[in-house]
Amino acid sequence: MWKRALDRAGIGAPRLRRDYTEQRRAVRRYRPAEYAAARLLLPAGLLPHVVAAVAFMHETDDRIDRGAEEERAGALAEWEGLVRKAFAEGDSGLPVLRCLTRTAERHPEVRGHVEEFLRGSAREVAWRTLADDEDLERYVREYSLPGLMLTACLLAPAEPSAREAFTAHCHVLIRSMQRLDFLEDLAEDVRAGRPGVPADAVARHGADLTRPGPGLGRLVEEQADRAAADLVAAAALVGVAAPAYRPFVRALTGVQRLRLDAVRRAGPALAARPSGPPALRAAALLLRETARARLGRRSV
Repeated sequence: MWKRALDRAGIGAPRLRRDYTEQRRAVRRYRPAEYAAARLLLPAGLLPHVVAAVAFMHETDDRIDRGAEEERAGALAEWEGLVRKAFAEGDSGLPVLRCLTRTAERHPEVRGHVEEFLRGSAREVAWRTLADDEDLERYVREYSLPGLMLTACLLAPAEPSAREAFTAHCHVLIRSMQRLDFLEDLAEDVRAGRPGVPADAVARHGADLTRPGPGLGRLVEEQADRAAADLVAAAALVGVAAPAYRPFVRALTGVQRLRLDAVRRAGPALAARPSGPPALRAAALLLRETARARLGRRSV
């Protein structure tokens, strides 16, 4: 199936095929449930380009996520230089950038989202705490949403008003996803000195982020409720997506609901361990959407 996807995406050069295959492995490790949804539910010719965009986003995040702020800022500046050089020359010594530039050749809209994401990465480098939901919203608008749009732009409708609505719903979806990220990774983020749960909410519930307790339980429940409200609103994204992409969008939002359920079950235990969507439930969700998509294609 992967070789067919590379063929349909127009990726024929042996080195590029190896490069995309390498990025596929990285993405599968990084987001296994979301990768499985893309593999099963997106048109084959689009899958390698989605992989390239997600791999670039993850590589960027990984490079700027270690060390003191000065080190992170230096890593971002170096990375920006490598990315711009790759676009200028149409090539790179790094497989992830070779794939990105090829994908941007086939889908020119990707280039603008790369620039926006790199600009937003300065916020990711600089923040230490998020004061409140307004601060979280700025983080989402400047960093998380551009990161999502690296891939979502490949699925966006062509008509301008529909595209605007699509992006607005993506904003709501990624706000929910980011809040879930911060809850899932709470223990790791606290150890790194950069918890993503808004500080005013921590104070409001008297929560100790370092150990399980009633205050932390109340905090997790409140933040999960806010993520759930955004997930409900983001369900409208299915209606503005092109029909060919709707099964994938439904599966993606379904996986987020599984993540939400897992966070609620973990509750205050998130101080000690991460959470994530149960593999069997995620697999069952993808099988249902795959069967539904095949039935829809047969009925057309």
